[in-house]
Amino acid sequence: MPKDTQELIRQSATFISNHQLPSGAIPWYKDGITDPWDHVECAIALDLSGRPEEAEKAYIWLRDVQNPDGSWWSGYLDGKPQDLTRDANYSSYIAVGLWCHYLTTGDMGFLEHMWPTVEKGIAFALDLQQQTGEIFWARDTHNVAWPTSLLASSSCISMSIRSGINIARTMGLNKPDWEAANERLAEAIEKHPELFNRHGHRKCDYAVSWFYPVLAGIINRETAKQHLLDRWGDFVIDNWGCKCVVEAPWWVTVAETCELVMALTHTGEHERATQLLDWILKLQDHDGSFWTGIKIPEETIWPEEKPTWVSAAVVIAITALLKDNNELASNFWEQFND
Repeated sequence: MPKDTQELIRQSATFISNHQLPSGAIPWYKDGITDPWDHVECAIALDLSGRPEEAEKAYIWLRDVQNPDGSWWSGYLDGKPQDLTRDANYSSYIAVGLWCHYLTTGDMGFLEHMWPTVEKGIAFALDLQQQTGEIFWARDTHNVAWPTSLLASSSCISMSIRSGINIARTMGLNKPDWEAANERLAEAIEKHPELFNRHGHRKCDYAVSWFYPVLAGIINRETAKQHLLDRWGDFVIDNWGCKCVVEAPWWVTVAETCELVMALTHTGEHERATQLLDWILKLQDHDGSFWTGIKIPEETIWPEEKPTWVSAAVVIAITALLKDNNELASNFWEQFND
């Protein structure tokens, strides 16, 4: 771990804050798009770095642009929709962000204010759940569902539903339908991998499909460690980090590496997690932000972009590792993983 982790968090959070628009939206970079999932990831990082007012502003923007059916468009530019896909994962991830906001601030009033937004977002995702438990990826502009489920997306949706259930319980509400739906989804992920990534969509072997069931807490902790170790050599390049996909053998990405760090801390593998985080610090730029990734062995930065959500992933990964000696991180992660 770097010596001054708090300074690293501050630099990354400042980079995110500097890109937040007056509307509250947090684009990938200047003049770039804002997508709802990465926008929430940035808001989580702002909360974990002690900037709740900016996080609230981000959530209010989501409330204001939510579609009547509970979804969001997949991309916005200057507040105008650019990608008219309505992604189930994008619609439900706000629950993870708002649960984080509550755990770091204790602000019940804001939680209650945002509850209708959360409820509609999760309802949109669950409307795409199949009888066998999996959740189809998205709907197009004609309201037709894309007939396949993505393993990483569904794992994240499960985490979102669990966060939504926790929010409901905190408010004194019961959501037995959500609980039953999430049990079916988790069982599908854990026992029926053949239900996911079908119909020729995303043929590449993505790292997120490997570690997201662990990160989302679906795979039993007793077997999660071995699950990660079984494919460690496929995805991890020593001294650099985690590849995005197996088929691109020399492209290491910061965000995937940070998410793997989070998954490792979930299994108690703190030494491996710390090593990974140390490796990707090579990709921090002089302004405190992080490049998306690097090609090895050329050691060429690619693409030449520094998205806000990459810095957000760094903040979240650091706080996961700091939870034993940082009060804010400890309070959050202890309850979030419960």
